[in-house]
Amino acid sequence: MFKKRFLATALSGVLALSALAGCSDKESSKPAEGSKDKKTVELSLMLTPQWKGVMDATEQGADYDSFFKYAAEKFSKQYKDYNVKVKVEVVASEQRDELLNVKLNGGTPPDIFFENTFAMGDYAHRGALVPLNDIVDDAAKKDIDKNYWDTVTFGKDIYFYPFSHMPGTFAYNADMLKAAGLEKYIGGENEIKTWTLEEYETILNSLKKDLPKDKYPNAYPMGLYALNNQADTWNLAYLRMFGNQFFDKKGNIVLDDAKGVKAAEWLKKTYDAGLTNPGAESVSSNDVLAMFKNQKIAIAFTNSVLFNNTKAEMEQGKAPKFDIRLANIPSESGDPLTFTYVSGAAVFNTQDKTRIKVSKDFVKFFSTDPELVKASKNGVPVRTSVANEFKSQNPLFAAYDKNAQYLFNFTGSVPGYSQLRQVLFPELQAIYTGQKSPEQAIKDYQKNGNQVIKDAKENSVIK
Repeated sequence: MFKKRFLATALSGVLALSALAGCSDKESSKPAEGSKDKKTVELSLMLTPQWKGVMDATEQGADYDSFFKYAAEKFSKQYKDYNVKVKVEVVASEQRDELLNVKLNGGTPPDIFFENTFAMGDYAHRGALVPLNDIVDDAAKKDIDKNYWDTVTFGKDIYFYPFSHMPGTFAYNADMLKAAGLEKYIGGENEIKTWTLEEYETILNSLKKDLPKDKYPNAYPMGLYALNNQADTWNLAYLRMFGNQFFDKKGNIVLDDAKGVKAAEWLKKTYDAGLTNPGAESVSSNDVLAMFKNQKIAIAFTNSVLFNNTKAEMEQGKAPKFDIRLANIPSESGDPLTFTYVSGAAVFNTQDKTRIKVSKDFVKFFSTDPELVKASKNGVPVRTSVANEFKSQNPLFAAYDKNAQYLFNFTGSVPGYSQLRQVLFPELQAIYTGQKSPEQAIKDYQKNGNQVIKDAKENSVIK
């Protein structure tokens, strides 16, 4: 689990990386060149690779830092309080936490980090970030759906400014559904189809029974996996299919009720009926994705990036070509289940009031500027206004925006969520192998998971 203080033990390579940003770890209050009345504030902004270019990867010299360099230049020209210089540094995702831990331990955190909030939530609990409530206005709250704000809120405070997102849904092979006589369940090319749970079960059973074996040999209706913690979000959705809320208002797991157990029993029943790929306990999400691309699975998980990448691979001849479409995860109530990974900026507590203020102003600027917010089209826009503006270029933007009403916050914004991921998949494995009953596996997951949360709460500044 994460602790408030960090041991200064890291690889020399990581220390070298942290040194790259060293020049921006302190505010420079010297007069700016050519200015007698303004001081210069130097900020450091870090990000993991997001998108190339300011607005598009086809721009000359497009790179992962292009947008923020352009935004910083535009901001500095209009900012009245200080001359602002922003050092932008792109760090590899796998190096992010080790690098940040070294810098936090040394008292030299970056001013701003732009990242998927799912990966950064524990820094809010550590007390490493400052709230952003004061830079969020009513106009932003109106343009960005409440469910996105819920995802970036910890306790009563907003810690990330939503910019774009990566929604998770099902992907399905419409050609396979047609081959099994299931045309009426196929949605439009630019639609996220919603099936009732009863319809979904009909689809799975019909695919098993009626899918032509000569055309689709050794194919299965649905993909399941439990090898590791990757893509656990879809498994978390399945466990909510019968109405369980998963977390209570205090941030504790409450999966161990009739609804939660029923969901686990549904997974076991579906698996045992041969409606999924076999050996789920030893199958990874990457394995399922590969089987889906090779038309060995009719319905699999996807997110907006995986979906676009799969279509691109088809066009490039790297994967078999078929009619791929989107659907929501069904539930017993009829209201579909969907979730998303929101990306946005967080401001670290550098203990420097001036740099914190300027950092917040810069984050608000590039997160609200009418020109700059259009760059969110490189992912999926969180703003309804941007989604509407670009829906003619990407009609799925409108579908994703409409789907926002069904989002659930899969992390619950609880402390220790990264460790919770390690607790879930062994219990799913025990269900599929028959080592535990679904009810016992759920009991054990809840017990072990709540211990993780309890321990993490003791080290969280958010109560």
